[in-house]
Amino acid sequence: MIAKRISQPSIAVIGGGSWATALVKILSENDVKIKWWLRNKEVVSHIKNFQHNPNYLSDIQINTKKVKPDSSILKVLEDVDYVILAVPAAFLKDALTGVTHEHFKGVSVVSAIKGMIPHENMLISEYIEEKYYVHPSDILAIAGPCHSEEVALEKQSFLSIACADYTNALKFSQLLNCRFVKTHCLTDIYGVEYVAMIKNIIAIASGITHGMNYGDNFQAVLVSNAMQEIKRFIEKVHPQQRDLNDSAYLGDLLVTAYSQFSRNRTFGNMIGRGYSVKSAQVEMNMIAEGYYAVKCINEVNKKHEVDMPICKAVYNILYEKISPSIEIQILKSILR
Repeated sequence: MIAKRISQPSIAVIGGGSWATALVKILSENDVKIKWWLRNKEVVSHIKNFQHNPNYLSDIQINTKKVKPDSSILKVLEDVDYVILAVPAAFLKDALTGVTHEHFKGVSVVSAIKGMIPHENMLISEYIEEKYYVHPSDILAIAGPCHSEEVALEKQSFLSIACADYTNALKFSQLLNCRFVKTHCLTDIYGVEYVAMIKNIIAIASGITHGMNYGDNFQAVLVSNAMQEIKRFIEKVHPQQRDLNDSAYLGDLLVTAYSQFSRNRTFGNMIGRGYSVKSAQVEMNMIAEGYYAVKCINEVNKKHEVDMPICKAVYNILYEKISPSIEIQILKSILR
């Protein structure tokens, strides 16, 4: 099936971090108009004057002929075809302050967020549908193994676009295909979102064990058991036909659990080496989505009661302040 491409679509990118910057770079490779919201007015001015984001992926040259940065989110949302949300899940509600369902009327909303709304414990797609009355066929999610640092280096990467409406996913995917990014589409948006969130938790677990000097052998067993944990959870929460070996699921898990660019793995590594949660967060100066995600999953799973020992161990370490050595000892007796 070949979807008809919108003639020079206009896209709003919401967020000023590394992933938002990487998406702006990817989109700039194609014939699109990009309106980019960043909260900080000084950063907006810097990008306009010097064509790069001073805080994240500063080596990326921003094409300001195509990209129009602005600190007014309401102005950025005017007359666009797509809105890409690329802020940490914990700060999405704050970022969308003043935005109403009218601003999302007639547009497709794309989540590039790998997390849940805290307290509500809702997937981003569920939140956008309920809060802003966006129809499920107009809600998409970007997933897959793709670190922003490798996008900056133009390393070959792959993205998965999920939407209940396959045609809409295909149409949007064409805007991301470029020299160094290939895309494919699927309709399992809930499965993709849940796996994208849980793999951040697993990456923290992988980092913790690495920080405690466990080797690659143990981490391989940890990650393979994690895939079984994900399978149990997804089949209970959103049962449908899906291949969890797809790169949107397994590929995303692997790169986040093992990559040097994984901030969740880095965060976990610091915890395993003895850092407190607060000190690790301060030193990183970046958001590890898995920290918030594990609390959300713990709450959601109270209803479903799925056996999730790895996620539970991470929750106990981060929120119950149980020693990592105790939790990993328990895991060692469970993993197979």
